[in-house]
Amino acid sequence: MPRSVNHVASRAKRKRILKLTRGYYGSRRNVWTVAKNTWEKGLTYAYRDRKNKKRNFRALWIQRINAAARLEGLSYSQLMGLIHKAGIEINRKVLADLAMNNPAAFKAIVDKVKNA
Repeated sequence: MPRSVNHVASRAKRKRILKLTRGYYGSRRNVWTVAKNTWEKGLTYAYRDRKNKKRNFRALWIQRINAAARLEGLSYSQLMGLIHKAGIEINRKVLADLAMNNPAAFKAIVDKVKNA
């Protein structure tokens, strides 16, 4: 009795992954084993970099806050220490946005924590 193989399903699976690898360089786009390995490796990079993206943005916010704080005569760590001591609940994302787009509001926060 001949072996039964579901060619429809296996071909659909291959076509699906080869469709996802469109735009890759050279044989990574059309050779099944290479394309499958490249696609799987891309998924691991995507997972890793979703975590790294948060890390990178936090570092960017800290740099922006530090630059604005130094214009006011404080370092980043001194400013954050004063903010926490004053009991002001503001996160780094908002503080960095204020430092970039609304320097007057950032200066008001700095003056408030300096006088507290």
